[in-house]
Amino acid sequence: MAFGIDGFAGVLLFAFQAFVVVWQLELVNYVEHYGLTRKHLGDGIYEHILPRHSWNAAHRASNWLLINLQRHSDHHYKPDRPYPLLQTYAPEEAPQLAFGYAIMAMMAMFPWRFRWFMNPKVQRWRKMYYPEIADWAPYNKATNPLPR
Repeated sequence: MAFGIDGFAGVLLFAFQAFVVVWQLELVNYVEHYGLTRKHLGDGIYEHILPRHSWNAAHRASNWLLINLQRHSDHHYKPDRPYPLLQTYAPEEAPQLAFGYAIMAMMAMFPWRFRWFMNPKVQRWRKMYYPEIADWAPYNKATNPLPR
């Protein structure tokens, strides 16, 4: 269809647009889940998904621009809940990004800066929710078994 509308230039424009869309989706996905994991219970079984397993961004500009994307934790916790009914969570229940999605996504394009900024937050999250886990190496290196 793109070729029929504008020939080879249409195909190039379509391919570029598709690349940008996928890149943006993956960038936001990276930011929303950075450093968070579910506890491995053994034998390929992990704890149930809870609000604390994804970052939220309760910032007004982000929410207006991205249609209340801050309800990200509830989207995972209750996937069958209709979008308009998704709930927000307090910072004690679900981790909060320090800035809105636009700033966090720009920061994530510079991984060294993003890790420098986010890793202390991830460490606090780990101590808050999983103080019993002393060795995070299997989680960091993704050597735990895949979920069943």
